[in-house]
Amino acid sequence: MTRRVVVTGIGLMCGVGNTAPEVWRNLLAGKSGMAPISSFDTTGFPVTFAAEVKNFNPLDFIEKKESRKMGRFIHFALAASDEALANSGLKIGPANAERVGVHIGSGIGGFDVIEREHSAMLRGGPRKISPFFIPAAIVNLAAGQVSIRYGAKGPNEATATACTTSAHSVGNAYRTIERGDADVMIAGGAEAAITPMGVGGFAAMRALSTRNNDPEHACRPFDIDRDGFVVGEGAGILILEDLEHAQARGATILAEIVGYGMSADAYHITSMAPEGEGCLRAMRNALRSANLEPAQVDYINAHATSTPLGDALETAAIKTLFGERATSHQLLISSTKSMTGHLLGGAGGLEAGITILALQHQIAPPTANLDVPDPACNLNYVPHTPQPAKLEVALSNSFGFGGTNGALVFRRWNG
Repeated sequence: MTRRVVVTGIGLMCGVGNTAPEVWRNLLAGKSGMAPISSFDTTGFPVTFAAEVKNFNPLDFIEKKESRKMGRFIHFALAASDEALANSGLKIGPANAERVGVHIGSGIGGFDVIEREHSAMLRGGPRKISPFFIPAAIVNLAAGQVSIRYGAKGPNEATATACTTSAHSVGNAYRTIERGDADVMIAGGAEAAITPMGVGGFAAMRALSTRNNDPEHACRPFDIDRDGFVVGEGAGILILEDLEHAQARGATILAEIVGYGMSADAYHITSMAPEGEGCLRAMRNALRSANLEPAQVDYINAHATSTPLGDALETAAIKTLFGERATSHQLLISSTKSMTGHLLGGAGGLEAGITILALQHQIAPPTANLDVPDPACNLNYVPHTPQPAKLEVALSNSFGFGGTNGALVFRRWNG
């Protein structure tokens, strides 16, 4: 028998807040996390702003000696996991450790560590490379460090599928519980790519907004004047749990995860397939796995990053799948990246958490900066102001370079 899987904890961290309640409050207020970059000198860079996590001290969560062995993305993963586990009330000990797993991914991993250690080698030769360089930088050490911190001895995995990473992490963790390989999974993603090479690399691709004089309004999903995404950083971690296990321990259930779909564009390394055909299949597969019809979906947290082509193609896919429900503006859609920036591999976990909060609070968060909609983007994107609504089923979309797509379906918990 297939097991039902619920969400019992959320931990969020991004440019608009360092906890889930703070993130939610600031999203509803339309607060932007974008500002001039403070972590390195941007002189000579074509893009000088990002959505950095603010007022974060890893030593609030991690001992100084241990902190030095970790990249910034691991710091974020540990902090968000702390919040998610505290939120869930779950205690991990000898009796349940083997049934608690971790699936946390990162699209890029320890860019900051790679750049730092490369500079050290250039200055002083290979003997100056830290012995902790590799474990501080590689993608799976976020999951590894979380597992070590809490003694979680179940399945331990890490996904690296670009901007779909943590949607895949959550989806695959859901499947792990569904098939009985674990009772609980700590799942999501973390990213810390606001570094000289990270920002410089995306700028070289001409993927980023260049509104250096107006960072707060730079990310404009679906707007006619959108000109690229804004790099964000942070983490989104969920506690997924077998329903019976959660009920037996008296956990507060936040939502049920009921569907997960994947697809590949098989088209281009960075551009989406024509008409959004790949993301259409991911959404369709997610609804099929949930045994739901398009007419039952009330809200979509869109992948929409504020790129000219991407937003239009995701819109086209939504129109194809949802038809009149979308074009008549009954279906609510928003891109919270308009405020958080794009967390790359951390985006799916962050936005899954936001989607669950929307179901809990019965409010669709807004899309900021949507002043003049692109004629190709003519759906209800909840511009500027949150929209209270009856939300029972919600979809969270994530699409990544290489044509890798993922969609998650959540249902409001009414139990």
